[in-house]
Amino acid sequence: MQLDFFPSRTITLYIGRMFAVRIIAVLLMLVLVLQMLDLLSESGKILAAPGNGQGQLLTYASLRVPQLISRFLPYSVLLATIITLMTLNQNSEVIALKAAGLSAHQVLAPLFLVAALTSLVTFAFNERVVVRSSATLKAWQAAEYKAIPRDSAVKSNVWLQDGNNVLFARAVTGQGAETRMTDVSWYRRDRSSAVMEIVRSPEATYARPGWHFTKPTGFDVQSARRITYSADQVFAKSVDPAQVVIRKADADGESIGQLSNSIAAIRSAGYRTSELEGKWWHKLSGPLSALLMPLLGAVAAFGLARSGMLFVRAVIGMALGFAYFVVDNAALAMGNFGGYPPLLAAWAPFFLFLLIGETVLVRTEE
Repeated sequence: MQLDFFPSRTITLYIGRMFAVRIIAVLLMLVLVLQMLDLLSESGKILAAPGNGQGQLLTYASLRVPQLISRFLPYSVLLATIITLMTLNQNSEVIALKAAGLSAHQVLAPLFLVAALTSLVTFAFNERVVVRSSATLKAWQAAEYKAIPRDSAVKSNVWLQDGNNVLFARAVTGQGAETRMTDVSWYRRDRSSAVMEIVRSPEATYARPGWHFTKPTGFDVQSARRITYSADQVFAKSVDPAQVVIRKADADGESIGQLSNSIAAIRSAGYRTSELEGKWWHKLSGPLSALLMPLLGAVAAFGLARSGMLFVRAVIGMALGFAYFVVDNAALAMGNFGGYPPLLAAWAPFFLFLLIGETVLVRTEE
């Protein structure tokens, strides 16, 4: 028995089915509650757009649910791990399995199998569903929940460098000379990068060179005085449509193949790509976080239930799991700022907590 990683087929199916059912139940509970809260916070903005009603609320929910599933599936695996192992422990099933000669790793093997399948499903779901819903939702939000422009390349929240100045557009549509920006802001800065003037416009089009601001309004920062322009103006003359196309890559709205092409284009243009590279690697390491959860929550499986320490063990398992998510987000943020190399930012938390989980399991149970 010790030479087999998995226990008997019956035990593997029994524990694996129990674990899978609890993952689905916890995930449904989390998504339902979070979707209700999110819809309550966004419903006012959605209904404020002319012509929007119940249909648009349902559309928003259909676009938001895939994001919630992708984000909280690892949390569901963690909570399901603790619930499953606590149930097995309280019913003395773990004691029976260990008395039959199974090691701690063999007891956890069915959970690892289900978690590995969950990671594969999560990756496929992210690539086929989440990226599309994220891109559509961001474009809809950039249009303030009005009709989305008929352009598959709609991007939101685009920042562009105009020499020492900065150009920001809430949404960008079209390509080449037909590029159009909406909700545009141009920030004029001095040599110390302090903002001296802010110019806003509801839309801007390419003026060959520069961008033609429609009905612009300005604000002088030093004098705190509003500037009124008598006619349309041209700003950001060093920004061209090619730069717009390169700089508007969105890692959340692109598959891993599309993001690879975007990174290559941006790198060839001489721009920094470390943030996008970190998110590219995280598209692989993120789904694998589900594989870590049975190991981090394994402390709840062992020890005598009647000793009164089962609750403490469950809390320790939850603390280890949530600590991983905190460190993972912090490392990714550090990678975005250039503090960590992209590969290290994406994979260091995974391997760090893999070693921590194995150390805890071996030192306490093996």
